[in-house]
Amino acid sequence: MATLAACGTNANSYFEALAVAERRALQSFFDQHVVEDDDLGYFALDEGDYNALPEHLANRVVHTIHGGMLDEF
Repeated sequence: MATLAACGTNANSYFEALAVAERRALQSFFDQHVVEDDDLGYFALDEGDYNALPEHLANRVVHTIHGGMLDEF
């Protein structure tokens, strides 16, 4: 699920999206991405929302946090 945060500056939106992605990565099997957007600034995106990340989104990923849960027992 993509999480959007309205912020005053791009720097603020980046750090807010990064914080959201880091929190979500702790309880996820999927990678969390910080994606740049011309209109929104930055937002967090869960890779699990897509079978494969579409090219138009993959080209705008600026940071990735690997999912913290393992699927191997």
